[in-house]
Amino acid sequence: MFRYFIRRVILMLPVAFGVSVICFLLVQIAPGDPLTAIMPVDATADEQAAMRAIYGLDKPLPVQYAIWIGNLFQGDMGNSIATGRPVAGEVFGAVQNSLLLAFSAAVIAFPIGIFLGFLAGYFRDTLLDRTVTAISIAGVSVPNYWLGIVLVIIFSVNLGWLPSMGAGPGGSQDWAWDWLHMRHLVLPAVTLAVVPIGIVARTVRALAGDLLTQDFVMALYAKGMSRGDVLRHVARNAAATALSVMGLQLGYLLGGSILIETVFNWPGSGFLLSNAIFQRDLPLLQGTILVLALFFVAMNLIVDVAQAAIDPRIKRS
Repeated sequence: MFRYFIRRVILMLPVAFGVSVICFLLVQIAPGDPLTAIMPVDATADEQAAMRAIYGLDKPLPVQYAIWIGNLFQGDMGNSIATGRPVAGEVFGAVQNSLLLAFSAAVIAFPIGIFLGFLAGYFRDTLLDRTVTAISIAGVSVPNYWLGIVLVIIFSVNLGWLPSMGAGPGGSQDWAWDWLHMRHLVLPAVTLAVVPIGIVARTVRALAGDLLTQDFVMALYAKGMSRGDVLRHVARNAAATALSVMGLQLGYLLGGSILIETVFNWPGSGFLLSNAIFQRDLPLLQGTILVLALFFVAMNLIVDVAQAAIDPRIKRS
């Protein structure tokens, strides 16, 4: 198992390098000049050249990339063009909030999706199966930002049960583990969980429905094994594939929550990324995209290792 883990880590290194190159180039080739946000409109050519030199934008792209990577290994992501604050502090603070939101949504989505999927797979081609399928398709199809707005109208505006903005009372951006702050997490977490519920439910339904028709299941029943024991065998056989889907969905929950965080004014990486795009803040854009991309790569590594631990056939292959 340890050798498999080391091999996966070694294979991950060129992927991480490629991710860093793509993140750097995608931001660089975007149209517009990032210095227009902070330079006065009447700035002279000399002042513009001096500002470009301060941020290293006067150097060729390969040199800029080499400097950027060198600084990253020292823990320096540069300073935000818009605010002047260190990018690392802003990015990691926002990522912590996004992780809180993503894992909260996962705690809601994965158990519900697995339960509905097994229920539909076990009662395949029945009214219950069709109902779960309809719920899953609706969850995947409904735009989550629209659903977020609808939930705000119902539970915040009309009923007044839950707050609609920020991470704390009064729209605060600071988080604390108490009920006043946790109330702000409910609506964005529920909204973000809807799509993964549908995807996980459909995946588990297909896996369970297929496995329940396999010969080994008939053999287990023929041996006198109870229904619960048979379902445990089916769940273990479906676990590896289901785990890979849930790992991808967790990456989506972290990196794909930009619209949800904007709707609820949640101070996460998606909200930070949205502001960086509108402000054309190159260092902040690069740092945020890189951290999110590397998190996705790390999640793939964790899922690969977990799959190998659950299913030894993957490790041998």
